[in-house]
Parts: sequence; structure tokens; C-alpha cells
Amino acid sequence: MSSPQKAKEPLALFKSLIALLLVIFCLWGSQWQYHRGVDRHARNAVIEERIAQSPIALTSVTGTLSDYEWQPVSTSGSFNKEKQILLRNRYNDGKYGYEVLTLFTSTDNKSFWVDRGWVQAGATATTPPVLTPLPEGEVTINGRLRLDSSLPRGSFFALPGKGEGLVSELNAQSQLNTEKFYIDLLSGSQASLTPEVPAQLPELSDGPHMAYALQWIFFGGLVIYGRILIRRTR
Repeated sequence: MSSPQKAKEPLALFKSLIALLLVIFCLWGSQWQYHRGVDRHARNAVIEERIAQSPIALTSVTGTLSDYEWQPVSTSGSFNKEKQILLRNRYNDGKYGYEVLTLFTSTDNKSFWVDRGWVQAGATATTPPVLTPLPEGEVTINGRLRLDSSLPRGSFFALPGKGEGLVSELNAQSQLNTEKFYIDLLSGSQASLTPEVPAQLPELSDGPHMAYALQWIFFGGLVIYGRILIRRTR
């Protein structure tokens, strides 16, 4: 007597195709996270290497700017007190404030923005924060060179120049035709130039990308296991 035939699984080919597509998607997700982790590790290594170097004169920065990003630099010139902007939505230790950017012109006639660090917001939304007064005349500043493409993004709140009106929303890259870099101020020839809260470095950990890559592989394994389990229970 022959044994009863096992019933065919409905839509078996369709289910297998869906499972295959899901596995491919999981493998793609794993590879994507892996490469993000590799890129982030390489970026962090470059930043750590460059910030540890001794300062160089800004005039010695030639060629490709990306080869110098995060490099400590030094230059002399003067600040333009009437060209300042406050970058909104910046936090420090849970306190709301602004990043202060001021136009600087070097002695070799290059104009660029200097990130003077974080300041706490005023008591009300319409109260400007208290800024450290800028020194008069020529000064020397020390900081990290940053690319224009990495300029902090956000809504700009303009500061009044000499109390006369407001500078409308100011685009640091185009409206004033500045250089394609800016400087994170760290110190200067006068004590008042040292920010109380300087511009922060990005997080230099490798992040969760490798863990996410393994997680995507695990999800792909679950899909395969689930497909086999469904097949066997028919």
C-alpha cells in the first residue's frame, strides 16, 4: 500500500522568490553598514592624526584644501565686528545657545569665517546672547582649518552691527564671497580670543555600523530559517 502523497505548498515558488529578495536586501543592508563603518573609521583616523599635528601658517596651505582639513593653523589679521552671525539650535551640556561666526580678514587679504565657539542664549527669544568683545586691530589666531562644505548648517540669526538694525540671514559661502574654508578658533594673541566653549570635534567613535552589519546578516538568516520552516510544515 502506497503512502499518501504530501500536499503541494500553495504559491511555493512565489514564497521562495520573496524570501530570496529579502535575503538579498539583508545582504545589501549588511554591506552598506559595513562600508559606512569602514569610511567612518578612516575619517576618524584622519581627524585624530591631523589635530595632533603642530600648527602651521595659514599661508602655507596650498593645493587641495581637503588635505588640510582639521590641521591646526595660525594666521594674523583682524575681525569685522559688523559681520557676525549666530547659528541657532546649538546645545552644550543640555543648554540652548548659538555658535558664533565672525568674519576675519588676514594680513594677506583673505576673508573667511571664524567659529568663535558656543554662547548661551539670552533670557528670552528676542534677547541676544552676551558675546565676548573682540579686540581692536591686528591679532593672531590659532585654530583648526575646516572645509566650507562642512560649515555647520542651521538657521542664522543676525547680530546688529553697532546697534544699527540687523544683518539679514547671511550666507557665509556666497553673499560675501569668502574663502572656501573656515577656522575653529582655539586661542589667540589675546586671552579674550580663547573661547569658553570652543567648537567641538565630531564624535570619534566607530559607531554602531559593524553591529548593524551583523544584525542585517542575522535578519537574512531568519528569513532563510523561516522559509525552510514553512516548507517543512506543509
